[in-house]
Amino acid sequence: MSVSASPQAQAPAKASLKFPFWAQIVAGLALGVLFGWLARSQDISWLKTTLEQVGDIFIQLLKLAVAPLVFFAILVSITNLRKVNNAARLASRTLLWFMITSLVAVGIGLALGLLTNPGAGTGLTPADGKEPKRHGSWIDFLTGIVPKDIITPFTELNVLQIVFLAAVAGIAALQLGSKAQPVLNLAESVLELLQKALWWVIRLAPIGTVGLIGTAIASYGWDLIGKYATFTADIYIGCALVMFGVYPLLLATVAKVNPVQFFKGAWPAIQLAFVSRSSVGTMPVTQKVTERLGVPKEYASFAVPFGATTKMDGCAAIYPALAAIFIANIFDVQLGIKEYLLIAFVSVVGSAATAGLTGATVMLTLTLSTLGLPLAGVGLLMAIDPILDMMRTATNVAGQAVVPVIVAAREGILDKEAYAAASSSPLDEPAAAPAAAEPAKVPVAA
Repeated sequence: MSVSASPQAQAPAKASLKFPFWAQIVAGLALGVLFGWLARSQDISWLKTTLEQVGDIFIQLLKLAVAPLVFFAILVSITNLRKVNNAARLASRTLLWFMITSLVAVGIGLALGLLTNPGAGTGLTPADGKEPKRHGSWIDFLTGIVPKDIITPFTELNVLQIVFLAAVAGIAALQLGSKAQPVLNLAESVLELLQKALWWVIRLAPIGTVGLIGTAIASYGWDLIGKYATFTADIYIGCALVMFGVYPLLLATVAKVNPVQFFKGAWPAIQLAFVSRSSVGTMPVTQKVTERLGVPKEYASFAVPFGATTKMDGCAAIYPALAAIFIANIFDVQLGIKEYLLIAFVSVVGSAATAGLTGATVMLTLTLSTLGLPLAGVGLLMAIDPILDMMRTATNVAGQAVVPVIVAAREGILDKEAYAAASSSPLDEPAAAPAAAEPAKVPVAA
């Protein structure tokens, strides 16, 4: 009599045959480079168009969920703080570490720029630049926080205004207490629905990768990268120094945890950020890996959405610092100590103006206008921006996961066993919104 294997015994064999998500991403990268090279070298217009459409559809699907996702994630995250002891302390420590890591990142960007002068010898001139249609200023930043109406921030995807509306709604819900519970239950359900739908989009990332990488290669080729070689190398080296140097050092010395273990657990979010170029689009995965690394759900559900809209070490620290030096080189403008201090100030204070979407034009123009540099310099960088944005966004997301781990470890609420067990295995579901029922309070060390 034969004995069939139980479903439990068959599960591992089935899982082992599954093509890992990270391998799907790598395959997408390889195919994208191949198809992009073919489209450019053989002048295959239909292939270039197809790649562009595939990439555009993927990004558009991510953007489709951004406005409601940000609103409900921030709303729920603020109300979740009532479930955590010393919530104000956790929030202030999170913001403090956001600022500290941003200062370090902008310092690295400035150092690389001063060492390499990335705009020198490129052959580019001021005539090659073109002022962007969208730009930022401090007046626009300060007055633009408060929306003129409720609808426009969602239709125009103004993330800063959406965050403001969500914060007001969240604080009001905290003040109302039990009267607001039905609304909070609805918000949590909607957030779960959005995360589920966005997860389906995330599963399309390997296909989107083919389109996005293929379009970059087909449109710009290696010649453009060569023209911007120093600047491109500076961005990638600067981001790598922050992601694989600064963050591990902080994890080892401040959080006193194994940095390698962090990257094992956080890798699904980092690789998706590299491909999608969207911190907000990656947010459900970032929250999931942060929880998997032992950060309590009640705190992670606040820190990650908050970081996805304000914590931008790649886009708002390293990039504007290097870009300002690059543009100053092209326009033959001398920068001094005062200008470098201004860059650091803008990077720390103005990062909230950078939406967690593709591109960092608003942050760059805010920096340039503060320094008095020509905004036309932004046009010099637009062509190369998609290639730069991949590494910038990966750095952003890594920082958005690092800070909650550091704060949780410092406050004694990090689950060390969960952290040690975290792996780079694929995530099958997004982070679910917290249940409406009141969970046990998270203890916070004095």
